[in-house]
Amino acid sequence: MAVHKRPLDDASSSRKAKKTKANEKPANKGAKVEKPSALVAEEVDFPRGGGTSFTPLEVKTIRAEAVKEADEALFKEAREERRSKKGSKQSTKKDTIKSSEKAELVRIEHLNYKRVFVGMKILGQIVSIIPLGLIISLPNQLYGHVPITQISSQFTSLLERFDAQDEDSNAGESDEEEEGVRLPDLYEMFHVGQYVRTVVTNVHAAGVSDMSGLGKLRDDLAKASKRVELSLVPEKVNVGVQKVDLKGGFTLSAAVKSIEDHGYTLDMGVPDVSGFLSFEGSGPKLSIGQVVDVVITKVSSNGRVCSVSLDSEKHSNSFLSEISSVNSVLPGTLAQCLVTSISPDGINLQVVGFFEGTVDLFHLPKNPEKPFKVGKKVRARILYNYSTSPPKFALALSEYVIHLRPRLVSSGEGENTLQEAYPIGTVLDGVKVLRVEKERGLIVEVGNEQEGFVHISHLSDDHVPSLTSTGPWKPSTIHRARVTGYFAFDGLLQLSLKPSVLEQKYIQVADVEVGEVVKGTVKKLTDSALFVTLSGNIDGVVWPNHYADIRLKHPGKRFKVGASIKCRVLLVDPERKRIALTAKKTLLDSQLPVLSSLEHVRVGIVAHAVVFKVHEKHLLVEFYNNLKAVVPQKEVSETPVANPGEAFPIGKVVKVRIITVEQQQGRIVASIRQASPTFDSAVTDISEVEVGNIVEGTIKEIHKDNAILLLEPTRIRALLSLKNLANHRSISLPQLKNELTVGEKLSELVVVTRNPEKSFVIVANAPKAKATLPGKNSLTIDSIAVGQIVGGRVTRHTRHGTLVKVTTHIGGIIHPTDVSDNFDAGNPYPAIDSLVKAAIVSVDKDKKQVVLSTRQSRLRPGQATQIVDREINQISDLAVGDTVRGFIKSVAEHGLFVTIGRNVDARVQIRELFDEFVKDWKPRFQANQLVKGRILSVDTENKKVELTFRSGDPATRQNEAQTKRSPSDLREGEKVDGIVKRIEDYGLFIQIEGSKLSGLCHKSELSDNKDADVSVALQNFREGDRVKAVVIGVDKKRISFSLKPSHFSQEELAEEGEEDESDGDEDHRAPGPFGVVDAAMMDDGDEDVEMQSAEEDSAEEDEGEDAMQVDESVATQLFHRSKKPDKSAEASAAPAPVLSLGGGFKWHGMDEPQEADGTEDDSSDSQDEHDEDHQSRKKRKKKRKEIEQDLTAELHTKTPESNADFERVLLGSPNSSYVWIQYMSFQLQLSEIDKAREIGRRAFKTINFREEQERLNVWIALLNLENAYGTDESLDATFKEAARANDSKTIHLRLASIFEQSGKHGKAVEQYQKTCKKFGASSKVWTLFAEFHLKAGHIEEARKLLPRSFQSLEKRKHIKTASKFAQLEYKHGDPERGKTIFEGIVDSHSKRWDIWSIYIDMEAGQKNIQGIRNLFDRILALKMTSHKAKSFFKKWLEIERRIGDEEGADTVKQKAIEWTQKAANDAS
Repeated sequence: MAVHKRPLDDASSSRKAKKTKANEKPANKGAKVEKPSALVAEEVDFPRGGGTSFTPLEVKTIRAEAVKEADEALFKEAREERRSKKGSKQSTKKDTIKSSEKAELVRIEHLNYKRVFVGMKILGQIVSIIPLGLIISLPNQLYGHVPITQISSQFTSLLERFDAQDEDSNAGESDEEEEGVRLPDLYEMFHVGQYVRTVVTNVHAAGVSDMSGLGKLRDDLAKASKRVELSLVPEKVNVGVQKVDLKGGFTLSAAVKSIEDHGYTLDMGVPDVSGFLSFEGSGPKLSIGQVVDVVITKVSSNGRVCSVSLDSEKHSNSFLSEISSVNSVLPGTLAQCLVTSISPDGINLQVVGFFEGTVDLFHLPKNPEKPFKVGKKVRARILYNYSTSPPKFALALSEYVIHLRPRLVSSGEGENTLQEAYPIGTVLDGVKVLRVEKERGLIVEVGNEQEGFVHISHLSDDHVPSLTSTGPWKPSTIHRARVTGYFAFDGLLQLSLKPSVLEQKYIQVADVEVGEVVKGTVKKLTDSALFVTLSGNIDGVVWPNHYADIRLKHPGKRFKVGASIKCRVLLVDPERKRIALTAKKTLLDSQLPVLSSLEHVRVGIVAHAVVFKVHEKHLLVEFYNNLKAVVPQKEVSETPVANPGEAFPIGKVVKVRIITVEQQQGRIVASIRQASPTFDSAVTDISEVEVGNIVEGTIKEIHKDNAILLLEPTRIRALLSLKNLANHRSISLPQLKNELTVGEKLSELVVVTRNPEKSFVIVANAPKAKATLPGKNSLTIDSIAVGQIVGGRVTRHTRHGTLVKVTTHIGGIIHPTDVSDNFDAGNPYPAIDSLVKAAIVSVDKDKKQVVLSTRQSRLRPGQATQIVDREINQISDLAVGDTVRGFIKSVAEHGLFVTIGRNVDARVQIRELFDEFVKDWKPRFQANQLVKGRILSVDTENKKVELTFRSGDPATRQNEAQTKRSPSDLREGEKVDGIVKRIEDYGLFIQIEGSKLSGLCHKSELSDNKDADVSVALQNFREGDRVKAVVIGVDKKRISFSLKPSHFSQEELAEEGEEDESDGDEDHRAPGPFGVVDAAMMDDGDEDVEMQSAEEDSAEEDEGEDAMQVDESVATQLFHRSKKPDKSAEASAAPAPVLSLGGGFKWHGMDEPQEADGTEDDSSDSQDEHDEDHQSRKKRKKKRKEIEQDLTAELHTKTPESNADFERVLLGSPNSSYVWIQYMSFQLQLSEIDKAREIGRRAFKTINFREEQERLNVWIALLNLENAYGTDESLDATFKEAARANDSKTIHLRLASIFEQSGKHGKAVEQYQKTCKKFGASSKVWTLFAEFHLKAGHIEEARKLLPRSFQSLEKRKHIKTASKFAQLEYKHGDPERGKTIFEGIVDSHSKRWDIWSIYIDMEAGQKNIQGIRNLFDRILALKMTSHKAKSFFKKWLEIERRIGDEEGADTVKQKAIEWTQKAANDAS
């Protein structure tokens, strides 16, 4: 069309006025065009019922007023011309401009049934799916329907094909042809809440009989929709769309034509164009004939095939900014618009710069973030077209329509749909009138920004002809209303203010409950059924077999139309809107349970049922809600029934007992025989009762020694001993028989035995809570003595043991280790309420408590008893290397706590649980589990015991435990073994053997003789000498030693020389596998060997870990390898040499002592070398010395495999963050979290302060460690420390990135917010935050950051930040939005060549070659230097060659020549 498109940037909403003569002609033409549109400016908005509510006199008066106003408008200009000729021209111009502006503003009106015309395209929302069609919610509270024949041409063909097959008796051939083709159900192709594009095919007048082809309509919603008939057929909906309109991003409806190998072929409804949808992006399987909304992603070069996508996000975000014809504008299209006018009735828009549009109040957002202003650009979704000449559209700006999702209501529990937030029938006490529409009804406010609509017919039970703003329903008045339905498309509640509706019991079928007794009115009686009105429009049906307990021959005599009737609800089907009732008196008066679902059915329940089918071998009975059961022939009666049909006719009410329920199969077996009151209901199935269950029952028979009971509610026979009952009641047996009566109810019975063969159980009375044992009354806390045997009842279990009630005033406790002499045989926690006999171990008279033991060695001290697990009373009973068993007390984060004695608990650290590394160790252990281990260390003073489950030498385990000692573990006077580390003039530095602790022995503490020359004594010591020392002081981390002989006895000094020999003779092999006892028994010998090897390897690694020591009192670093001598060489007293780092470390070690070399090589020795004798090892050492240089040379390329390897590497690369981080990672693999932290801290002290990046890398690694393994407090402390030591912004951003990578999105958002608040002046912070949101799919949150960042950033950074946000939109968001941002930048800063270049690169990424060409044309039209122009032409040529074509490349070259010539001419 030859219309000049007005640019959207123009803020003015009105066009320039033309001359007067030119203005008059279109006005006249416009008055004649009435046929396409029913919207005329002067037309009265009549109610939907048709006709007018005005009297003839009122109509006549209105017409007279209209004629008068028209005359005044026509002759006003003529009267003014007579007054002044000179002023007439000016006056005429002004009036013409005003009239032109007024004419341009389209009146905002509502759509009603009178304005709907055939061919109108409307966007709708599916609210209901019925077998023969769809019910569609339309704008402005209208409804329409889509018959099943108007879905698509392909679906209609399928219907006709299947219909022909049903009619054809010889359908065998057609079945073969159509093999694999299935007729899909409408429920499979559509869902409630789905938005669809429709076109009106027929409009019926009000009151016309059903012409919709939908069949009988029971639903009010379906009845309301029958006036407007719609179609979804793409050929009809997309009529007017041409091939040239199909571009990338264009949305339209399409139907599945066929299913191919790689996707679906679609019918686009456009001539000579077909669509293709790949299986990859199609989601669930589609059916032939199914209509889907698609987005065009690619069009073939000939324009005949379009690749499409079903991506809902793309569909909702695709918008129309340019059009070629008004016919290509489809309902549901998101269009770029410009606000031209704002009025109380809504907003006028200019759609894509060409056409007029309106948005009424129903489709405006409730609380927009920014108010709408004239000249503002908005995106609105087209709802329908109500005029074709000139084209006019109705649009929506409401958020849920823009995003094509159902209307959601915010509540305290989140967002819910209208149906969930306001169920039908909800009574709203305070609704406020917002607007009054005189001919339609009220718009009211419900709450939570939710509105409702009350039609004029639902205001009162009396007729209301019209509304005024001053009546009882004026604005701001409060009323009571009830929800009767929903207008889904408009997001409104359908309300009623009628008192009769407010008092109505049922609003919809779902409100009626199955089994409920209701009262109704007889509506109609037919030959097939009786119809009863329950409430309002809710009806129920009574089938003939439910008229009475017997079959009625003349039901008309009993049921009169209009008479009241009492019924019980049999069935409620909300989907089909059906309610089935019964008038049988037996069911009405029944007090038995109502069985309406399989979940309510239990074995033994007695209920009423109705016979509905009779077979030879069984009956079928029906309960409520179509729940059925089968009654086998043997369960019909006690005596055989010859003709079941006569004894149990269909419709007869019977009482049945449930005997079997199969939940999975949904099968119920019932018995009429067992429901008889005279039947001895002994249930044969006793599977529901288990031994130990507490039951109750009624006495049925009393015999000489026993009583027969019937348990309730299972109806199982039980046998109870009368002696047991007499003892329970503390009376004699004859007295019990006199008191006991049949029918008496007994409770608190315990099932002790089950006999499935005879179908009965034996029960006994549960012990009373206040029962006393014989002889207890004589016990007092003063008379009880240790060793005495007492009885008691177990009351409960605690973490410390089992509580036993000995007497009323005396309580006892049995520790788990005091239950048995063999932990395998006894239960550490005896059963509650069981009686036990125990020996008193100790008495606490103040607390009136005793400690008990049920060990046989305690109960029978004089007899010989085999003791497998000895009794441990205190820590002093333990020694290092002892093998003990115990029970797991608790599972902690750092290991286990095992109780091995009455007051003795041992700790098992994680590294002591297994010989090999086990990452997920917790599931292998649980509380009260029996475990076996070896004592690793005993600290009598601090009452600490360390236990190990690992195999190997206990002394080695003890040394490892001592390695972890800290200065606080030492106490004055403690005697330790040590090694001389360094000799100074003022004393000796001694390291405690087997640990990292070292201290100073001052020269004054070497001798007891004050006159002795200590300088001579110092000369007698050498580095590496083993000494015995006494701790004489611990000040913070400084330890003071003394070597004075007076501190030691002769025996202690003599023991020093004997230790080596004793160590060589001891055999520390474990008597058996350690850990969980049951699991250990299944281990075989091969596994033991592997575990031992793993243990020795880990021991070597631990020794390597001790290699680097830092003296806390002296800042000199020493390298020391602590290695225990082999057994054969332990007699040698030569001290281990020490390698000082003062002169540097030599990898080849040619000048070092021989034993140092051997020690170094030992780290790579295999396990087999440990089994050789001393002589063979010497030979190997000599042989290794010959090739020592080659082996050590490999250390530069070999990956470190132990602590010692890492320490060696760090000596050569102390400033390498990579090595430090690898070392930390190695410790984490061994679950040594604290060690990893220590290594990180060491790195900060070691790495040169100038290596800022290396130090930063270690900080980041430490933050990752705390995030993965630490607590929130430790992470926060490390973060603050890192922020002080490094660039604070970098640390803030790195922590946010760590949270993001670890999946902690909530913490990442919080960290980014903190960073933005602290470093708001940084553009990088805002862009990274936006990128995080976009990657997480939070599009709107990311976009809100751009205007927010401008408030904090300097102006010079705005362009850079906006450019970054635009690039992020291209990469992770909407490229169209990124394009908009770039357009805004280049529009205001046209000489920013860098922004132009980025803009072009982003478009190149989208492969939009035509858009790129347009950009280059715009750039090269600007004034620039030849150098800059050359770079742009070069870039353009490269892009054309990459994503364009040869023709485009030639065009670039030609334009470059033209530009050069033009520039030369301008210069001359």
